[in-house]
Amino acid sequence: MERYDSYKDSGVEWIGEIPSHWNFGDMRYQLSNNDGGVWGKDIEGDNEGTFVIRSTEITIDGKWDLSDPMRRLLSNSEIEKTLLFEGDIVLTKSSGSPDHIGKSVIVNSKVENLKCCYSNFVQRIRFKKSNPKLYHYILNNYIVREQYRYLTQSSTGLGNLNGTTLNEVKLPFIPLSEQQQIVSFLDNKTTLIDSLIEKTQQKIELLKEKRTSLINEVVTKGLNPNVEMKESGVEWIGEIPSHWEIKRVKHLIEDDGGIKIGPFGSSLKLDTLTDDGIKVYGQGNVIKDDFTLGHRHIPIERFESDFSQYEILEGDILITMMGTTGKSKVFKREFKRGILDSHLLRLRFKRNSFLSDLFVTTLQESDYVFHQLKLNSKGSIMEGLNSSIVKELILLTPPISEQQKIVEYLDEQTGLIDKTISIEEKRIELLKEYRQSLISEVVTGKRKVV
Repeated sequence: MERYDSYKDSGVEWIGEIPSHWNFGDMRYQLSNNDGGVWGKDIEGDNEGTFVIRSTEITIDGKWDLSDPMRRLLSNSEIEKTLLFEGDIVLTKSSGSPDHIGKSVIVNSKVENLKCCYSNFVQRIRFKKSNPKLYHYILNNYIVREQYRYLTQSSTGLGNLNGTTLNEVKLPFIPLSEQQQIVSFLDNKTTLIDSLIEKTQQKIELLKEKRTSLINEVVTKGLNPNVEMKESGVEWIGEIPSHWEIKRVKHLIEDDGGIKIGPFGSSLKLDTLTDDGIKVYGQGNVIKDDFTLGHRHIPIERFESDFSQYEILEGDILITMMGTTGKSKVFKREFKRGILDSHLLRLRFKRNSFLSDLFVTTLQESDYVFHQLKLNSKGSIMEGLNSSIVKELILLTPPISEQQKIVEYLDEQTGLIDKTISIEEKRIELLKEYRQSLISEVVTGKRKVV
């Protein structure tokens, strides 16, 4: 790796030394403009008004997403003030995700031709004489993002940015004669890295498709490719092994307490909860697959008098009902004794009727159950589940011994696929880290472009 002839201290700890002929200082001295946006007024027609760029048009990767730009009614003065031109840089000032705040994009000819303005959720900056592509690289690199975190000083992470904050960000002032060479080098290298990332992401998607296809094949056709088949009588299922049965969940669960929704939230008031006792489990435990989360408990006396019917036993299935619906997990012996809250549904199958682990896989990953959920939830399982929908679900039911073999086979095969996916995801993270490191080395002069 070639380096410059001499270096000097940048004055910023995490930047370190920079080439002696470079300078380092506040971004304000590099800018001709640092402007907030406008919001405008609502419009009635779909093709009226002016396109107004929001933070949602800027992806977390620092790219454009113009799939659904917003139109607003702006005055002539507002348009004149906020009209974007090629080479402008637009940054997100606020976002629900800290990693999204401060992400920048360059206005290209496509955006300019749309005659876009920008909203007050983003900031536009214009560099005086510098190559905007170079500073797009710098602004999306951690050498600047670390400054965002320091300058905004939010107790919850990265706070909102504003024009004053951006003015104070310190940047390398690279001689204009070197800028295009650096941009060309980074364009070439990052294009290669991005191509590798894209190919790896495609590989992951193919692996996920393979996983889904495997599960769908096994839970509807079994493990024996030569087994005699019969018509299921259900259009979206087709043929199934002739010795399998089709049963509804309500005929497979225990008669007493086979399906149960947690107590109303008013029954579990915060002022009645304690730090120890019988744990109260909620959706977060299921969604995050972490049953150590949470600190809600009820005293053993209250449990025995009012809540014992909501207890979760080993092998019970917990299903989320609101928001992220249909997520499910099997309750294990090692989990702390507890009850479910009002956002969870507990399912308890009769002994030797249907294996809990097979049900969880089938509920979450099989097309034939998803199709039923979609039909029963008016086209979207995101509208919420209830006990009636779950009880009426059709399940393809092999003999219990065959169910066990299916569970073991799927555990083994999906485990292998998941391991490969994990390796590829790690590869992507390493490529992204290398991309960031490469940009940092070049734009701070640790590596000379030749």
